[in-house]
Amino acid sequence: MSSLRRSLEFYYGDPAREAAMDELYARFVEAGDLVFDVGSHVGDRTGSFRRLGARVVAVEPQPLCLRAMRTIYAGEDDVMLVEAACGAYDGSVRLHVNSRNPTVTTASSHFLDAADGADGWEDQVWDSTVEVASTTLDSLIGRHGTPTFVKIDVEGFEEAVLAGLSRPLPALSFEFTTIERAMALRCVDRLTALGFDAFNIAFGDDMALALGEWQSAAEMAEHLRSLPHEVNSGDVYCVSPRP
Repeated sequence: MSSLRRSLEFYYGDPAREAAMDELYARFVEAGDLVFDVGSHVGDRTGSFRRLGARVVAVEPQPLCLRAMRTIYAGEDDVMLVEAACGAYDGSVRLHVNSRNPTVTTASSHFLDAADGADGWEDQVWDSTVEVASTTLDSLIGRHGTPTFVKIDVEGFEEAVLAGLSRPLPALSFEFTTIERAMALRCVDRLTALGFDAFNIAFGDDMALALGEWQSAAEMAEHLRSLPHEVNSGDVYCVSPRP
């Protein structure tokens, strides 16, 4: 519970951070839109989407995080909580739990291999596993409708999430880490195949796009390759058609 309390204290209660988040997502989300928050954790992004007037489907497999979100968004008819991981298929997946730092709990064994011995990741320990339900973006679309924007933050499982999407969408973001650049590059390739043609990037917890102009897939791939290891993580944003 102490780890969850730390997450709640970090992700909530900072008006400046919330305002910057709202300004960022307002590029992609308008009142009345449907948004998928995939890997919602304790729901700070869900909060931003709601402040912008969107309906939200929040997908999160960790029971403690879902318990917090049920409390935070109790009575919110426009927030649908889905207790599942999102991946390449419907069924179940094994979740590797980091009980001290649940933000990096992951369904990707490759992510654990990449983190093992990597600079900046030495203190991270995944100390248990649990089988959880899994669903796909296509299945979520079939149940809830087509979203205007999808946020994906699933700690190295982003490629699997995109494998479960077979149709174009207006806009999407996915998290990347510098310990798994190859996976991020494959995500860019997958998104290009789905029809996305313009890309931008935000670093760490920065709530702003870093590039003044939208980039092609090839330009974004080169940008990802050139990032120093110390950048650690961020989010790639993509849209179609080019703005």
